[in-house]
Amino acid sequence: MRVAQIVMDYLAYGWSVEEMCRQHPYLTYSEAHATMGYYFDHQEEIDQEIKQEWEQVQESIKESVPSPFYSRMKAKGLL
Repeated sequence: MRVAQIVMDYLAYGWSVEEMCRQHPYLTYSEAHATMGYYFDHQEEIDQEIKQEWEQVQESIKESVPSPFYSRMKAKGLL
């Protein structure tokens, strides 16, 4: 698991290290603490990586063709 992925949980959900380990049982407490320590030491770099990934996802969404199911639900006002 990448540092940015763990940091996104921290930023999006406000998870503590303990909660991160509950949500990701393969992650040890020392790994989670080390990850957050690395993040705080390299915050600008990691935040930029997260921003770039977010922009790529948004661009992909714009370029994708909606599924027939999505189109039907949207037409019915359910989305």
